[in-house]
Amino acid sequence: MTYKFIDLFAGIGGFRLGFEKAGFNCVFSSEIDIHAREMYLANFQEKPDGDIRKINHKNIPNFDVLLAGFPCQPFSIAGEKKGFNDIRGTLFFEIAKIIEYHQPKVIVLENVKHFKNHDNGKTLITVLNTLNNLGYTTSWTLLNAKDFGVPQNRERTIIIGCLEQIQFDFDKLETKPQKKLKDILENEHEKLEYLQEDEYTLIENPKQQLSGLIFAGYRNKNIRKKGTRPNTEHLSRVHKQPNRIYSSEGTHPTLSSQESSGRYYIYHNGKVRKLTLRECYRLMGFPDSFKLIGSSSKLYNRVGNSIVIPMVEEIAQQVKKQLLEKNFDSPTPLFKPRQMSLFDFNLFVS
Repeated sequence: MTYKFIDLFAGIGGFRLGFEKAGFNCVFSSEIDIHAREMYLANFQEKPDGDIRKINHKNIPNFDVLLAGFPCQPFSIAGEKKGFNDIRGTLFFEIAKIIEYHQPKVIVLENVKHFKNHDNGKTLITVLNTLNNLGYTTSWTLLNAKDFGVPQNRERTIIIGCLEQIQFDFDKLETKPQKKLKDILENEHEKLEYLQEDEYTLIENPKQQLSGLIFAGYRNKNIRKKGTRPNTEHLSRVHKQPNRIYSSEGTHPTLSSQESSGRYYIYHNGKVRKLTLRECYRLMGFPDSFKLIGSSSKLYNRVGNSIVIPMVEEIAQQVKKQLLEKNFDSPTPLFKPRQMSLFDFNLFVS
């Protein structure tokens, strides 16, 4: 059986690619950014609908799974009440309206790592409780791209809800051996942007961090040193990512949606250079056949705002196995949705 999904806040289609690789079929998409919609059209021959607030949810075709990498928009009274009263005026409310009308079998939501801490945890609780009120059993966790065969340390919050009162088990996701950054690099060619030796400083005996990162050096730029511990100036938050250099023998830090210049520098084969656009897209799991159109600044923004495809594909495979193809006559215990409190939340994240 081919299951159908809709792709909300679709971006350039990372969620879609992952689910299509698992055999799902997309029947509707929505994205407000003009450039992202153009890229989506170029790669899927389908132009997403625009502003989700202007879409008549009654006109959306029937579907089994709802996908949404929704923005972390402020919830003004998050956690004070229940259901729609907590989320009116937010973009998540638009998702909830579609869920309420269509009652899809499964919901898969994605957000940034720190979503769980937004408004002291109240936003996550509100999202979970809203889904519970709509009849869904929910589970959530943090997943890291580096555990799914992509050499990027990129953690994301994943929330999955099931209408059949079966709780998704994230522990059943199959991880892959960690790759090194050098495994996805393009072959040497004349268009690579190298730094001159006087433009950077390498550190002695760089050590690999638990994240897989190997901080190898830094660009010789003026940086703020006040308030930092000795010998940590180039790793401090005030010394922003564009000045850091990482070894190709390790993983790469999270690609940022705010980095429009592509200032990602690596140490490889005794030289320091920028990652290419294609390498950035490879770090997200996009195939080389994926069409890159538009200015480089927009392309860097788009890739930094996307989702890692191999991770999504594994989620899709397990959604199919655990939730859609489940034998509901089996004696597996069911989980009854209930409201989560801040007390529950603090126990979970502590």
